[in-house]
Amino acid sequence: MDYQAVLEEVTAFARPLVGRGQVADYIPALAEVDVNQFGMAVADVDGGVYGTGDWEKPFSVQSISKAFSLALVLAEGGGKIWDRVGTEPSGNPFNSLVQLEYENGIPRNPFINAGALVVTDRLQTLTGDASTTMLEFLRAESGNPDLAFDPAVAASETEHGDRNAALAHFMASYGNLDNPVPTVLEHYFWQCSIEMSCGDLARAGSFLARHGLRADGSRLLPRREAKQVNAVMLTCGTYDAAGDFAYRVGLPGKSGVGGGIVAVIPGRCTLCVWSPGLDTRGNSVAGVAALDAFTTLTGWSVF
Repeated sequence: MDYQAVLEEVTAFARPLVGRGQVADYIPALAEVDVNQFGMAVADVDGGVYGTGDWEKPFSVQSISKAFSLALVLAEGGGKIWDRVGTEPSGNPFNSLVQLEYENGIPRNPFINAGALVVTDRLQTLTGDASTTMLEFLRAESGNPDLAFDPAVAASETEHGDRNAALAHFMASYGNLDNPVPTVLEHYFWQCSIEMSCGDLARAGSFLARHGLRADGSRLLPRREAKQVNAVMLTCGTYDAAGDFAYRVGLPGKSGVGGGIVAVIPGRCTLCVWSPGLDTRGNSVAGVAALDAFTTLTGWSVF
């Protein structure tokens, strides 16, 4: 596969959509990001990396971090997390409180905010420092020792994090958090604030394309659990647009309101696309279109 040629063709297709949509202005630190940016990278299972556009420019990973926290929890503590969070699509906005009440404080899946808070809580219990554990893992898998948190983004999310605090307190009232709410929120916001480029994220997510094998060849997850992470990404990874994403792209994917999307083609490669303009459900307009074009051009999907 000539990845570079495919990426250039995909870029030409997606370029007219760059700038459409809105940045995540409810997080003030993200409101200042230039919407007219686009980058895309591919990391194949043998370590080759290819990119186009702004693929080396760091951006805020936001909810993409949820896929990595879930993988780390499964690696450290096995499948016990599934007693505390479900695997079903929510059909509601990612920060909704509605389902928690009639489902007794058990989030529908690990990629809505409530579910991600439970996963962060579990990772904190298992490691003693959830956010640093994730940062060190991402540095190792991406091969970039300079990856860092963005304190301005973390502070911005903390200052405007009332909805997440409400979710956390509500779950705590049902006994579904083990650590103090302020501790869980702090680590959750720091994880979301990590800055990475498309190239960094494509490399870091490659263990999912390699069925659980890390960059150094060691095993992070058994094949069964790598399959589970990919499956939940497919059904729940793009907020309440997961059905449309599966229909258009046909890959496991995890998006973030920073404008990034990571997608996995098991056994072949991991993709990351970034363009900050978001649709009404929080997914990159140009990013989804680019992934749609990639799977159409290559004929590669899980279907």
